[in-house]
Amino acid sequence: MIRLPVVLLSFLLLLPNGAFQARTAAPSSSAAAQAPATFPPLPKPDPNYHFPVGQTWVYGAEWRVFNAGIATLHIEQSGQEQHVVGLADASGAVALLYHVHDRFDSYFNPTDSCSRALSKRIEEGLRRVNADIKFDYQRGKAVLDQKNLKKNDSKHAENDIPGCVTDVISAIYYAGALPLQVGKTYSFPLNDGGKTETVDLHVEAKEQVKTPAGTFNAIRVQPEAQQSLLKNKGRIWVWYSDDANRIPVQMKGKMFWGTITFRLQRIEKK
Repeated sequence: MIRLPVVLLSFLLLLPNGAFQARTAAPSSSAAAQAPATFPPLPKPDPNYHFPVGQTWVYGAEWRVFNAGIATLHIEQSGQEQHVVGLADASGAVALLYHVHDRFDSYFNPTDSCSRALSKRIEEGLRRVNADIKFDYQRGKAVLDQKNLKKNDSKHAENDIPGCVTDVISAIYYAGALPLQVGKTYSFPLNDGGKTETVDLHVEAKEQVKTPAGTFNAIRVQPEAQQSLLKNKGRIWVWYSDDANRIPVQMKGKMFWGTITFRLQRIEKK
């Protein structure tokens, strides 16, 4: 059964959980002797960009001929950090086939875009999982504590991170803050609690996009994870409005099970 949601709300609420985590095959003796992985630094965002604090972006999901669900992204100030809340809920016929109710809370530093923490509350089908990730830059570790509520078991894991990473939720805001020049590729490290992954963000073209929220001149980008489980199994595109707001007005994923599209329905403000 398809897991409708969650990680395309960062390229991301439409992919299965952890799609951008690197493969975790057991290392060979020769691999163990190799130097630690290196990652590119986060490219600096446009200094004129301002995060849309107080705004909620509401998306409708379409899968084949079905209205598949609703997803929202909201950002607010939390002390010196930005707090992003991502929600995904299946609806209609899809909800009858497969229950989805997910919540993500991400905290990041708006000055350098480094993620500080990410929590997930996952309800997908019979699956019930809570996960909390802390990014400990002093120790160079992403610290994951996860509990499977159905199986009543817990997992603790620590994985190496470079000096600054983004996560699967705050990344959609970070990407929108980049200059996004057509023909350029921006590479940055992303962590979802597992192995750190390098994401290449290809800026492909400018085109017009029609959504229920209006018609937008947009910039189409394609994120590609170099070593993820998704590699060679699907493609994702995000369309950002070609203006100072850089709103992700449409997101689309083509997977082996079909195409799912998120279109902006409306923008709510405090």
